Amino acid sequence: MLNEYSLMMPEKIYSGNNSLEKLKLLVMDKYKKVAVFTDRGIRGSGIVDTLFDILEECKIPIVVFDELPSEPTWMEAQKTVDAFKEESADCIIAIGGGSVMDVAKLASIASSGEYGVKELLEDPLRGVKQVPAILIPTTAGTGSEATPNSIVTVPEKNLKIGIVNPAMIADAVILDGRALIGLPKKIAASTGIDALAHGIECYTSNKANPFSNMFAMEALKLIFNNIIPACERQDAVEEKNNMLLAAFYAGVAITASGTTAVHALSYPLGGRYHIPHGVSNAMMLLPVLKYNKEACLKEFSEIYDEVIKKEQGLSQEEKADLLLIEIDTIIKRLEVPLSLKAYGVSKSDLEALVHDGLEVKRLLVNNKRTVTEEAARMLYLEAMEAEG
Repeated sequence: MLNEYSLMMPEKIYSGNNSLEKLKLLVMDKYKKVAVFTDRGIRGSGIVDTLFDILEECKIPIVVFDELPSEPTWMEAQKTVDAFKEESADCIIAIGGGSVMDVAKLASIASSGEYGVKELLEDPLRGVKQVPAILIPTTAGTGSEATPNSIVTVPEKNLKIGIVNPAMIADAVILDGRALIGLPKKIAASTGIDALAHGIECYTSNKANPFSNMFAMEALKLIFNNIIPACERQDAVEEKNNMLLAAFYAGVAITASGTTAVHALSYPLGGRYHIPHGVSNAMMLLPVLKYNKEACLKEFSEIYDEVIKKEQGLSQEEKADLLLIEIDTIIKRLEVPLSLKAYGVSKSDLEALVHDGLEVKRLLVNNKRTVTEEAARMLYLEAMEAEG
């Protein structure tokens, strides 16, 4: 565990039933023009209408960017940033999933025209905050609303790459469970498993510390107790609120610690095969956790004691095994795809995946057990041969 550590968080956070109404406090009489970042799917939901009504009540002109693609390339992100620059808006409100929030965060630091997304990929810390950003997640998973990270696909490298800059920490966050009503189960499930991965990875990271452990453990408690009803029942607003809190807490844990080999090995799956981020993490989660078990017995045991606690008097290894069984049960119950073959990935792709995965050194250095070339090959093979 690190001896020195720090914590970054948004300046203001509102959570709970009807917290979207707090938007009035954040924007009334403060801005001349607001840019709303969202996507077509989210715009069709009632939560965006509520946001528009609030902004109309505040008498603030708005411009809407709703053509943001899911899991964008850096070029697609740049296109949106360029369109935003033309509008001279002095505030950003992003309402959507991780991709929407990630592009909005890039726009908040890249609107001067002095540099673009490509330059930020090469030198992330070049960016400085130019426009305040208010983030409203509509999925409980990515934790983008809490992090200084923006993930973009880099086609020329067949990878997703994270641009990390403290200036991208949101100025305000609103967590309202109503934003998750109507979210399809498969999206709720995959993003929820993403949050679960964040919690476990941050707790077992080489950079884990008291700050990250506190938020990661609280996230895991909420996830294990709420993820199934939150995904399976549209009327489970309390559970959806809890999952939003969990995803936020796990995002805060990322800022203080960092994810590990699960995310590192999943990035090529998104970059090469366009597998949704939450799904690719679910595919790699159990293989990596099993591989890491011998190096993470203490951490797995602690998570069992705090989160599951079904049996007493167990050894660390027994607790670790039961934790992995519990995760497997949740993933299968939620019917998240686990087999790479379902996405057309075959053994002929293996060496390219291994090469690309091992390039994500920013995250692999956090993994308690070294991921060798042989190990990466084994982990991808396990995901290829998985059922479901």
